[in-house]
Amino acid sequence: MAKDDYYELLGVQKGATADELKKAYRKKAVQYHPDKNPGNKEAEEMFKKVSHAYEVLNDPEKRAAYDRYGPAAFEGAGAGTRGAGGMGGGFHDPFDIFREVFGQSAGGGGIFEEMFGGGSRDGSRDGADLRYDLEITLEEAARGVEKEISFRKNVTCERCDGSGAEPGSKRITCPTCRGAGQIRRSGGIITFTQTCPTCGGIGTKVEKPCTACRGEGRVPKTTKLNVRIPPGVDTGSRLRSSGNGEAGVAGGQPGDLYIVLSVKEHELFERQGEDLFCEIPIKFTLATLGGTIEVPTLSGKATLRIPAATQSGTTFRLRGKGIPSLRSGNSGDQLVRVHVEVPTSLTPEQRKILEDFARVSGDANEPTSRSFFEKAKKFF
Repeated sequence: MAKDDYYELLGVQKGATADELKKAYRKKAVQYHPDKNPGNKEAEEMFKKVSHAYEVLNDPEKRAAYDRYGPAAFEGAGAGTRGAGGMGGGFHDPFDIFREVFGQSAGGGGIFEEMFGGGSRDGSRDGADLRYDLEITLEEAARGVEKEISFRKNVTCERCDGSGAEPGSKRITCPTCRGAGQIRRSGGIITFTQTCPTCGGIGTKVEKPCTACRGEGRVPKTTKLNVRIPPGVDTGSRLRSSGNGEAGVAGGQPGDLYIVLSVKEHELFERQGEDLFCEIPIKFTLATLGGTIEVPTLSGKATLRIPAATQSGTTFRLRGKGIPSLRSGNSGDQLVRVHVEVPTSLTPEQRKILEDFARVSGDANEPTSRSFFEKAKKFF
């Protein structure tokens, strides 16, 4: 097995519960199952990887070893073998894992139905995951913020409590498939089996559909949600809100909501990882004589000391004035590059003073620095 991150393979956080692991595995296994991707070697390999990842993380002993040592904890462990450190149990065929997981929750024909468009045999179907794109300012990304978002999604119908049946009515055997959940169609010498289009593979249908949701069991509704954005996020950061996706059908689990962040460009600061960068113009007298200036930061003003004889393009560092790290919480630095401004207009008095300075310093006779002139002599 390639040394992938097992949590990333399944798309879960490190602290995921057993139910979250199973839900994530079901989605990935259906996505990459060889029967759904005939001839696709990459999908087949991914199917094996997600099955292996699920088997490890679903076993408390193996998961503890993985969290401590990573994939190295199982090097040399195959089906029927013992892993590193003497841990027994080995690993199973990925198709056995698939059948075990889907058999427990799908009640017999659920594998085929979930892979090719149906729900489970009892009619339940998990809700879809949703995505919400949210734009925030650089200040909000640095400090963290709580935002209220509003979006539309399918929620469980209150009138029928998600059953799809009008209160007082009942479910009856599907007249099309006679309860089988599948129908057979003949194409010459070949017979095709497909999910029943009337009941969706359940084998039953509601006698009288709910008037509020028209038998769907769900209705669209605008939902508001408070989202806490931690300090240090960046464009592309993704936050997961478990159970806030679309409602499941007939008792299925709700999907998750993923908030994908983008950070607006700032008029003064450019972000470089956890550091901030800005450019500030200074007067040529300050660059020559030295002094202090106040510079803007995301947390207010800061004092910056400019040494005498500072050259244009010099970069100074304000430690701890950057963006906090999502992992450690430590803040980066703010880098300040100064550009020396040359006056564009002079009074007669200012001009005379500068001309006197040029004579005294010898600049009138040598307008170019001597070191540069020595380097440039070979070109003349």
